Amino acid sequence: MFDDEVAAAGRLAVVRPILDVVCQMTGMRFAAVARVSEARWVACSVRDELGFGMTAGHELDIKTTFCDTVRAQNEPILIDDVTTDPVYHDHVIPAMYNFRSYISVPIRRPDGAFFGTLCALDVNAVTVKGGGVLGMFQLFANLIGEHLQAQEALAMSKAELAHERQLAVLREQFIAVLGHDLRAPLGSMTAATAVLRRTPLEPRAAAVVGLMEKSTWRMARLVNDILDFARGRLGDGLRLQRTCNPALATELEHVVAELRAAWPERRIEASIALAVSIACDGARIGQLVSNLVANALQHGAPDRPVRVAMTSSAQGLEITVFNEGEPIPLAVQAALFEPFTRSTADPGAEGLGLGLFIVAEIARAHGGEVSVQSDADGTRFSFRMPAR
Repeated sequence: MFDDEVAAAGRLAVVRPILDVVCQMTGMRFAAVARVSEARWVACSVRDELGFGMTAGHELDIKTTFCDTVRAQNEPILIDDVTTDPVYHDHVIPAMYNFRSYISVPIRRPDGAFFGTLCALDVNAVTVKGGGVLGMFQLFANLIGEHLQAQEALAMSKAELAHERQLAVLREQFIAVLGHDLRAPLGSMTAATAVLRRTPLEPRAAAVVGLMEKSTWRMARLVNDILDFARGRLGDGLRLQRTCNPALATELEHVVAELRAAWPERRIEASIALAVSIACDGARIGQLVSNLVANALQHGAPDRPVRVAMTSSAQGLEITVFNEGEPIPLAVQAALFEPFTRSTADPGAEGLGLGLFIVAEIARAHGGEVSVQSDADGTRFSFRMPAR
């Protein structure tokens, strides 16, 4: 971590200009930002016009620097001329590096953590104990500390974002593979139940086959929802094949018939009046209708019918699905078309909560919109798309 901090400080765009200003304002010919700990002194950035040969990454014995004292006492050190300084005139460190003037101030992050020092020196005597030099150094040290903390926060955010993106891709790829692999056995089950349905059976066996058909239908819907969700999240989005299909009404009647077969105990009243042919993806519109009606059947009053109305005109296509029952709470309505959201607060509700999300995606792909109104009289989902 220590070396990473040294490298990070050295990359700060603000450091080199600060060292230039420090030398220009004081007349000193050596300035540096150093990372300092109890055990190490490492240069992060250096301006060396005295020929010391020091560059970024250069390390000194911490005990041979005044920066160790600055760290320990959390106080700056200023020396105009070491030969006349009452405290440091006979100190070994100035003699070791052959300097006469020196200044060093602590660099701290805004959270108070000590990082290192901003220091400067020269072999000639330079006045640093006046003229605002100390204030300038402290201002620059604070600026470096703030930039360091901001850079660390940014690096942490980028790392977390990259990790989350990686997890999201893996999760959604897993969902896509899972959904794809489930289709084969579901196809076999659907074919098997269709064969059994055409075979003379006892009433009890026929009822079991009916339950199997309904379960298979629900599983197929879940798989399709998972695959559509994965496609949307992986970036491809929902693919459309828009055509002006004069048989759209027939296709939608077939969707309603499938729902009636899957829910034989429920009543579905459908009105399909498509006066104008609309350019759309018929399969996706059928999926939208299927999801909306299935949602109404699942959450509506079981003893009341679900009413479906589909109309088209020169303005476009409109589909509404209405069911009676408990209203959807406003808090739930706000997120109803988000993935993994259910239209009731019932934790035991069937499904993954993807059906309405996919409805919204189909609407968006067609340049349309879907909305919901829910009160004591019932719940109405409305889909509208403009004529192309």
